[in-house]
Amino acid sequence: MCGRFGFFELKYFIEQLRQYEIPFGDKKALNFTPSYNITPETNIVMLQCNNGRYTLKLGRWGLIPHWVKGMPKVRPINARTETLEIKSYFRHMLNRTHCLIPASGFYEWKAEGLNKKQPYYIHRADGKPMAFAGLWDSWQAQEINELPIVSCAIVTTASNHEMKFVHDRMPIILEPEQWKSWLNADVTDTRKLLVPSKDGALALYPVSTQVNNPKYISHDCIKQLNVKQKGNIER
Repeated sequence: MCGRFGFFELKYFIEQLRQYEIPFGDKKALNFTPSYNITPETNIVMLQCNNGRYTLKLGRWGLIPHWVKGMPKVRPINARTETLEIKSYFRHMLNRTHCLIPASGFYEWKAEGLNKKQPYYIHRADGKPMAFAGLWDSWQAQEINELPIVSCAIVTTASNHEMKFVHDRMPIILEPEQWKSWLNADVTDTRKLLVPSKDGALALYPVSTQVNNPKYISHDCIKQLNVKQKGNIER
């Protein structure tokens, strides 16, 4: 799963979009604020594909299907690859409305002893920002003058070698050369992209439990704990 992540490298992500010739519209209207501790129900950056047009915009992290009549109590932040074609929440979006959700890294919690969990920060081993495979939808409230809410969810799969150390699930992290294929869902067989990252592609280290607090958004969120703070970590 993926329940927290950070993104503070928009400039570099945009450079990657240009490098791979992915047009994204005018980013001037994007009200971006770097964050080291992004939580569900937050407006996050997403590269949306809609009828072949790419748009870099903010969308709510927590999916609201277009067909619900009222705001649902359950707004999934993750979508399992194994059930995308079965779950009513997601099947209408698969191979229709895909997006990229950029991230600098994400957090996962490893159970260590009774009622104790140690947070870890996971990032690309090459130091570059990552892009999660996402699904998006647009929901219109019945109230007059209410603007549509664009929302999204991160697609997840079974963990690769590195992630198994902390959790049995991980987000789908697409390589830059796969970005267009995922976005162009109506002309591409995208199921083949929904696989774990290659072993060795990720690196991780323990961080302070201060990240447990959703209001704690300091750069210290991604600071690695030293041996004296954490003790020896068996791997």
